[in-house]
Amino acid sequence: MRKASILFVWWFIGMMTVQAQLVRTADMVVHDPVLMEEKGVYYLFSTGHGISVWSSTDMEHWKQEAPVFDQAPQWAVDTIPNFKGHIWAPDIYYHEGTYYLYYSVSAFGKNTSAIGVATNRTLDPSSSEFGWVDHGRVIQSYPDVTNWNAIDANIIEDDHGNAYLSFGSFWDGLKLIRLQDDRLSVAEDIATMPTIASRKKNSDDPNPPAIDDNPVDAGGNAIEAPFIFKKGDYYYLFASIDYCCKGIRSTYKMIVGRAKTVEGPYLDETGRDMAQGGGKILLAGDQRWHGVGHNAVVTIGGEDYLIFHGYDAEDGGKPKLRIERLDWGPEGWPEVKH
Repeated sequence: MRKASILFVWWFIGMMTVQAQLVRTADMVVHDPVLMEEKGVYYLFSTGHGISVWSSTDMEHWKQEAPVFDQAPQWAVDTIPNFKGHIWAPDIYYHEGTYYLYYSVSAFGKNTSAIGVATNRTLDPSSSEFGWVDHGRVIQSYPDVTNWNAIDANIIEDDHGNAYLSFGSFWDGLKLIRLQDDRLSVAEDIATMPTIASRKKNSDDPNPPAIDDNPVDAGGNAIEAPFIFKKGDYYYLFASIDYCCKGIRSTYKMIVGRAKTVEGPYLDETGRDMAQGGGKILLAGDQRWHGVGHNAVVTIGGEDYLIFHGYDAEDGGKPKLRIERLDWGPEGWPEVKH
């Protein structure tokens, strides 16, 4: 065999090995995904042991990277009983040369929860500057003390450069609080945080009862996973309602409202306040996808994309990565472009 032929064989074997390591978007099993682009490479972070990380150059074929944490942060172990390092719902945010990765640690079905943050100078694992530095707890919730749940963090800057943390799941709904300039701690009194979205029509109403096998402690105020995105003159608040994490029994769906300021109020297309049960349905499940939610929104190449997971009824109800184009209707409301 000639040298050129031998080189081709080795090249072909190498390419097949690389392809075998890649996973297509349609086959990606992820939960609570969020996406950030750096120098032409897309990095996806999701719920997982130590926070799952994937990279891609085309948003279609993905390589799994090492998790953010190779062992559970000690502060989280000390905070959450029996915590083993399974970290929820990351959010990635870039500010003045630094990437901030917010994440949740929690006891399932209880508001024994906290949001932490780690920083990095780059998302490229091959860079000499790469290395996650954990800064610990940003905010914490406590059973029978706080009527909110410190999970599902999302960061948004206002037009003045102030950073706000939105978060929440069940209990009293979704909350909003301003962060310190260093983005590592809160700058306001947690006792006076507003509720920016809830399924209750009146804030004084008791939570609806839990349904099916859902934890009683959380009640039935089934809303979580806020994501605030600035588009034109409005801040758009996306949220997930109803129930995740049940495979083909999941009923997750996405709602949206908008406001002229980060603080709200966030209103739907009929003028209903999301804090009082409002919210325009953006996307619901269908025959294949039994529950779609926990979305992020990202702008890539001038186009807006909805990043989320759905439970695939054609594959045993596994949560799969979904990436869909977002269009904006004549009245400025987001629409999923299929």
